[in-house]
Amino acid sequence: MVGSQSQAHANRWPPRVIIAAPQGRSGKTVISVGLCAAFKRRGFVVQSFKKGPDYIDPSWLTAAAGRSCRNLDAVLMPEETLLASFQQACQGADLALIEGAMGLYDSFDSTGRGSTAQISRLLRSPVILVINTARMTRSIAAMVTGYQRFEPETNIAGVILNNVAGSRHEHKLVTAIEQYCGIPVVGSIPKDLSLSITERHLGLIPYREAGQETAINNICHHLEETLDLDSIFNIARSAKGGRVVATVAESKAAVVKLGVMLDRIFTFYYPENLEALTRAGAELVFIDSMRDQRLPDIDGLYIGGGFPELFLPELEANSRLRQHIAQAIEDYLPVYAECAGLMYLCQGIRWRGEQHDMVGVIPAEVEICRQPQAHGYVKVEVADENPLFPIGLTFWGHEFHHSGLSKSNELKFAYRMQRGQGVDGRADGIVYKNVFAAYTHLHASGVPQWAEAFVSLAVRERKRQPSFSTLKN
Repeated sequence: MVGSQSQAHANRWPPRVIIAAPQGRSGKTVISVGLCAAFKRRGFVVQSFKKGPDYIDPSWLTAAAGRSCRNLDAVLMPEETLLASFQQACQGADLALIEGAMGLYDSFDSTGRGSTAQISRLLRSPVILVINTARMTRSIAAMVTGYQRFEPETNIAGVILNNVAGSRHEHKLVTAIEQYCGIPVVGSIPKDLSLSITERHLGLIPYREAGQETAINNICHHLEETLDLDSIFNIARSAKGGRVVATVAESKAAVVKLGVMLDRIFTFYYPENLEALTRAGAELVFIDSMRDQRLPDIDGLYIGGGFPELFLPELEANSRLRQHIAQAIEDYLPVYAECAGLMYLCQGIRWRGEQHDMVGVIPAEVEICRQPQAHGYVKVEVADENPLFPIGLTFWGHEFHHSGLSKSNELKFAYRMQRGQGVDGRADGIVYKNVFAAYTHLHASGVPQWAEAFVSLAVRERKRQPSFSTLKN
């Protein structure tokens, strides 16, 4: 049995392993969540990571490990920044567990940029491949061998079998892998084992919305019986150390208060974004869009992504908060909003034939569609005046939305889309007074100017804003 590893590592590169798969929906998220919980139960300090631009899987990994999950993305951020983020997050951790995305070699382009395999090589981390074995026996060896040889510098060190039909099926699979591939099978999960996290149209339900601690406990309990934790940790421990890179600077003293809408609806925030604001001199004040009826005394407001369409009656019912936000915006309160935040600031949201009023400062209506309207990486160029970014700046972000805007002829945009959809396939980044609202999600590690600019804007505009106590109820 694996023992406690409670001591913090002086070395910033702890034992580490990547949980990957030949393709999406192979079970790697559930297995990653279960491993985080299982190692935590044994006294390990587990630092989890998610490859790629994702908010939902990290919410579950955070809950399972009891420590904020971080995203590693070689498209959104430079390699040096990625390494520094990994190194900083791993301080005090006994084990780093990285969940891959899609298939191991799936990438942004044909060169392999942004793949889970690229991340494994950057981190010098071994990979455990999770394979959905339904309707497969000896052919699994051909699959694994192909993955071993495709980019041979990628260290595939073990296999977890998922959806195994029974002991006879398991024996055939294990024999084939050990005979032809030379790596161990470190787990075998029966197909009738009830291990799942509730899903809907955009994937898993965020943990903060679902709050399913019992689901994590159930996954952990079953995986403890079906996975070889000793072997998995030994694979993680086989990772070689990496080079030490410079980490982020210390935080400045707080000079402004920034409100952050954080509740069951608005849940999509990278921890690095919040930390970047803190380092730039912001004290963060959290706001519940359904319960709080007034904004607190703040100098700016950050509204992240989420699923407002699932809580439209509740958002509409809190008219006092919506009115207070609208009035504060008219008085030049700096606001940065992404995706769901953009939707919330519009005049209304229509879904399933019903219209619900929102804040109303953006002169457009939102229509929720059956099919995704945009999904993937975007590249934007700042093409017009705005309160945050200099004209000419370009950077990578990502988008995933089922909604679109209508009746939006009066909008002013800051972004020109070089890649991606944005609002209309050409533009994104709606600007109104000191509001900046976009479908594009940015990661502060790839756009370091953002946090400094937002805090600086809040400082500059603070004197122009009336005291919150003078705003109408």
